[in-house]
Amino acid sequence: MLALPLASHAAVDGDDAGGPPQAPKHAPLRPAPADLRDDESDGPRGPGRPGPRGPAFGMPGDLPFLRGVDLTETQQDKVFAILHGQAPYLREQHKAREKAERALFDLHGSAKYDDAAAAKLAQAAAQAMANVTLQHLRTEQKVLAVLTAGQRKQVEDAKARPPRIPNR
Repeated sequence: MLALPLASHAAVDGDDAGGPPQAPKHAPLRPAPADLRDDESDGPRGPGRPGPRGPAFGMPGDLPFLRGVDLTETQQDKVFAILHGQAPYLREQHKAREKAERALFDLHGSAKYDDAAAAKLAQAAAQAMANVTLQHLRTEQKVLAVLTAGQRKQVEDAKARPPRIPNR
């Protein structure tokens, strides 16, 4: 009677060899939402769907404030260039912050504590964080400059609305 629950889990992915259960090699992929699929027969968004929108969900640097704003292909290309142009600088700043924070962590409990060195490392970590924040603001301003007046109004209207809280 105790073996029944174990027997039901003995085979994974159709493997009935009797050996230990094996995890699937890859997690099953969920299909992309209909508005992100590229069906040639119905156009890029399917029948009756609106045209191009902001950066595709999941694209590096996805900008939430652009969700729901229709962008032309040229605008999408410009936003893409802006976002990917900043990537090396952001990576450099994240690495600098991580390096400074790691060195600060190593000072905890160290017999060779140096207050001046700790202050310098803390300042370096804070400066890197400030640089990232400033770069995000600069990037947002560059992207907003790509938008038309009507699109910028859409962004402002969306910011003014209270966030939706999903039903529980």
